[in-house]
Amino acid sequence: MSKAHINLESFSEPVRKLTEKISPCTLCPRDCKVLRSEGEVGFCGIADMPRVSSVGPHFGEEPVLVGPGGSGTIFFAGCNLGCVFCQNSDISHLRYGSETSIEQLTEAMLGLQNHGCTNINFVTPTHMAGPIAAAIESARGKGLTVPTVYNTGGYDSVDTLKLLSGFIDIYMPDMKYADSEVAKQLSDAPDYPQVNQAAVKQMHRQVGNLKVENGLAVSGLLIRHLVLPNRLAGSFEIIDFLADEISASTAINVMAQYRPCYTADKHPQINRYPTAEEIDQVRQYAIQKGLTIIR
Repeated sequence: MSKAHINLESFSEPVRKLTEKISPCTLCPRDCKVLRSEGEVGFCGIADMPRVSSVGPHFGEEPVLVGPGGSGTIFFAGCNLGCVFCQNSDISHLRYGSETSIEQLTEAMLGLQNHGCTNINFVTPTHMAGPIAAAIESARGKGLTVPTVYNTGGYDSVDTLKLLSGFIDIYMPDMKYADSEVAKQLSDAPDYPQVNQAAVKQMHRQVGNLKVENGLAVSGLLIRHLVLPNRLAGSFEIIDFLADEISASTAINVMAQYRPCYTADKHPQINRYPTAEEIDQVRQYAIQKGLTIIR
């Protein structure tokens, strides 16, 4: 995010530090160190400014995020994970979208609020943490009051998350894998389990358990866990981690919508839908451990 795009002097210290992390880039655990402000790209494939694929109310999220006006989603192109079963591969891998300035991102957020959206939901935000924080700060100065949602694949740097403290009301990370070899094969991220667990701990330190008022989430941690065929996700280990190391009341959405997408057909173990029994076993175990089930 070059100074030609944003006057850093007008923003807070956390925004300035997040901006500095973008070039050389150390925003995410890949630590690519590419000079994004000079047009270089790392694993995520995006330079210093956000590339936004869509903005609008979304009614397919968890009910606690939707409400009558929908969740105000902003989908960012690019991703720091290489999931072979990606359901948004045109956005995440092919990076369809339009370059968007901080001012445009700010106005988009205010427009979603004015439209009646329940929150501002940043989808795949990890590689755009700096511009997002700058836009949140700007939008709050112009009257943004709805909660912000960090809707992430869960491969996040603790140092970056610390700088985001106060900018994000609801953290909604994926917890994809408990096994490093599976994470390597399916998302090109062998350190995903340990990175993900450290990130979730930091998120919970900032916002605590999910808080719901009048049926809508206002703050806190909400975990998404996608059940994969053949127990490849390590669902039971992830549930144990949440119950034992985060909170026995952690909110979790055990997601049943896996389907073979993108290049999943090249991986026999995931080239099918999970069975009803596989999904139910995970849900029942989460209930048994006392977690708060969100659907």
